Amino acid sequence: MTKQCQMLGKRASRGNRISHSHKKTRRTFSPNLQSKRYWVPSLQRHVTLTLSTKGLKTVDRIGIEAALARIARNG
Repeated sequence: MTKQCQMLGKRASRGNRISHSHKKTRRTFSPNLQSKRYWVPSLQRHVTLTLSTKGLKTVDRIGIEAALARIARNG
């Protein structure tokens, strides 16, 4: 499974690590992903999602049912 937020689609980005001498080397900026288990009343079971912290706030705001519908719609 890729390191990607299932709600928002955030994934790792690339950039440069810059030393004191200003020598540049490549690095990745990883998103802050959390694994969270939700109870879905309509399915009568738990669903585990990999979400960024902003994705967690989005699920808390719109609800798990609407979040699952949005995830299914976006693929």
